Amino acid sequence: MKYSKWIGIAGSVLLIIACMLPWVTIESRNIVATGLRTDGTSFGKPGLMNLILAIFATLFFLLPKIWAKRTNLFVCGFNLAWAVRNYIIVSGCFAGECPDKETGLYLLILSAVIMVTSAVFPDLELKKED
Repeated sequence: MKYSKWIGIAGSVLLIIACMLPWVTIESRNIVATGLRTDGTSFGKPGLMNLILAIFATLFFLLPKIWAKRTNLFVCGFNLAWAVRNYIIVSGCFAGECPDKETGLYLLILSAVIMVTSAVFPDLELKKED
């Protein structure tokens, strides 16, 4: 794909923005949890790993080396797995109380899928050997 590098970088930027947006709202305790701020819950900082992986993926999208593209496939795949993990853990019901899912949680999954798709189809020309 001709524009896979730029689409992957746009997915990384979207993922970083999604980590800052609200993921869930727990109305009974008046809590709005984001990827980096989950005060009042036991989630920790679930979006921090996604943020770090998105930064590495952006660097690997920019490097025109074959090892960077192969490593980026692993990084983006792990990022998607971590995003699905966050979706399951953060949006799950605890003690009969189900949080309301917000836009940031859906954008997290969408951007991780965009990144993996761009990593599967890298824009790299291979040298032909005679």
